[in-house]
Amino acid sequence: MTIAITGGFGFLGWHTSCRLRALQGVEPVRLGRDDFASSERLAARLAGVSQIIHIAGINRAESDEAVEEGNVALAETLALAIRANDGPVELVYANSVQADLENPYGRGKARAAEVLRALVAEVGGTFADLLLPNLFGEHGRPGYNSFVSTFAHEVAAGRTPTVTGDREIPLLHAQDAAAVLIDALGTDTRTVVNGEPIAISDVLRFLTETHELYGTRGEVPDISTPMRRNLFNTYRAAAFPDMWPVSPQVHSDNRGDLFETVRAHGGTGMAFMSTTLPGQKRGEHYHLHKVERFFVVQGEAEIQLRRLLHDDVVTFRLSGNKPSFVDMPTLWVHNIRNVGDTELITMFWADQLLDIDNPDQFPEMISQETTA
Repeated sequence: MTIAITGGFGFLGWHTSCRLRALQGVEPVRLGRDDFASSERLAARLAGVSQIIHIAGINRAESDEAVEEGNVALAETLALAIRANDGPVELVYANSVQADLENPYGRGKARAAEVLRALVAEVGGTFADLLLPNLFGEHGRPGYNSFVSTFAHEVAAGRTPTVTGDREIPLLHAQDAAAVLIDALGTDTRTVVNGEPIAISDVLRFLTETHELYGTRGEVPDISTPMRRNLFNTYRAAAFPDMWPVSPQVHSDNRGDLFETVRAHGGTGMAFMSTTLPGQKRGEHYHLHKVERFFVVQGEAEIQLRRLLHDDVVTFRLSGNKPSFVDMPTLWVHNIRNVGDTELITMFWADQLLDIDNPDQFPEMISQETTA
């Protein structure tokens, strides 16, 4: 079956597309704003599609009315397109817990659910209405998707945001939300998806501590829980690529040089070394959650990185003459190549112990075309 994702180029749509690619080898039909220009255009894009994850929505606009009516209009356009293709559909709706609240966004999301529920009752199929909590994760838009994204970008830039109205907010990482959406295909349900409650001030405190340890010295904070790891990866996305590469202090005497490669403040970890012959490369994969460090000890290396489902490539040149390292951000394809004339020696560090059955490592070439 072909899966389509509305809002496929947005924050949650991108995470969901990445997860389908990594775990199921599925290339979804990613639908953006232009596809909603008319129901006819959308129907053409949905031809032959039997599974749809509806994520497209409006969080903020020039007025409350635009937020409320905009979410309803998106659902109505989608309903017209599905109806025009005349067939049953497995439809999953990325709703919000605010649908049960009396505010413009909540009312718009709730009314959109009614439109989609009625549509499926008419054409046949299944409808999963998932009420998601506050989402966060890598590459969220600051000032739009989440206060976590806003804090991460501000802190990574060296600024000091403040907290007003501190309270606990249930948070769910975008990859966990994507997993719920994908698993709901083919089901009939209205489900409130729970997040992990955490105080706004605790989020800011962790990000600030991360910046002090990691953003200035490359030290890995305590990432021993999923929440801390996910917040850490959100910070890393905000700090990439500006903070790289990092060169630690080298201590030299008559015996040679000594330098620190990894200092981790909590959680698991493993280190390993490799040698790479001139012209050869390693990597060509990406991770969903794993933290991975490439530390060049000897030789000349080029590290390339490309954000999954994007085309632009970021390149770093590292030399053993000035030992330095780059950490691989999650959901970025990466490799390392020996561009020198001598053997390349690299130390690798990962926060996860190797699990053969679930390695969190997915092969993909840097040069592969990925734009849908």
